Amino acid sequence: MADRRPLLLLDSASMYVRAFYGVPDSVRSPRGEPVNAVRGFLDAVSRLVAARRPARMVACWDEAWRPRFRVAAIPSYKEHRLAADRESEDMPAELTAQVPVIVDVLAAFGIPRVGAPDAEADDVIGTLATRERGRPDDVRLAVEIMTGDRDLFQLVDDAGPVRVLYPVRGGGGPQVVDQGHLESAYGVPTGDAYADMATLRGDPSDGLPGVTGVGEKTAAALIRRYGSLEGLLAALAGGDPGLTATQVRRLTAAADYLAAAPGVVRVRRDLRVGDVADLLPRTPAHPDRLVALAERWGLEGSAARLVQALADAD
Repeated sequence: MADRRPLLLLDSASMYVRAFYGVPDSVRSPRGEPVNAVRGFLDAVSRLVAARRPARMVACWDEAWRPRFRVAAIPSYKEHRLAADRESEDMPAELTAQVPVIVDVLAAFGIPRVGAPDAEADDVIGTLATRERGRPDDVRLAVEIMTGDRDLFQLVDDAGPVRVLYPVRGGGGPQVVDQGHLESAYGVPTGDAYADMATLRGDPSDGLPGVTGVGEKTAAALIRRYGSLEGLLAALAGGDPGLTATQVRRLTAAADYLAAAPGVVRVRRDLRVGDVADLLPRTPAHPDRLVALAERWGLEGSAARLVQALADAD
């Protein structure tokens, strides 16, 4: 398996949002519409294909950016990102208008785009990575996940292997996040431990309050000491003397949150995602359509770069 090229899973929204803010909005179509997110997204995919040379690739998609099951568990989940209509996500109109173009270009290339009802791309990624881990050793591929979302660090597993490719500031290749990186950067040994630490710590960017007064270092130390969030809560219930009076008070006060949060923080791995035709296309599936899209939106250079990267991905 070590010699086989990986399965590359793209956290598409993470990538095109990053492209939107990272590529100047002066990048425009022949008619003057912004296409900075489209170009940045395509160029990022080209660089990934050239560097990682995947055998298979899927653009994973948010069908629901704020799934009902997560909101039911913790109503504050991503609440601060709601638009004025209290339904859709508050996103710049210039970015929203570019998403359908990305959809059309992916289809023209023949790169599969996979989502699932009431699920985020994270859940699709979790499901596809877990499915790949369950394949026989002689056909199983390493899984690489391109994302700017640290939530997906919970899937890291050297035994898979499942690794995250995380963008770094200043350009250059992404950071390869494996268990060694989790240990050195966060003080936790596994992806599962990272999820438990993140539950305790919380995440204001997702509307998850965490346990008051428990930051990342304290959360990691507690998970290391007790092995898991479940182990920590069992120690709390049993009156373990290793917990300070302050920790007992804070954990007890957060009991309702800690009962609900794991189902929100942990990505789903059991979505009903059918078989995916995910072999890396070596040539565009619909070349005439791709040419028309490239001309309409001024994407000739980005499209050509991805065509070349796919052709060279031996």
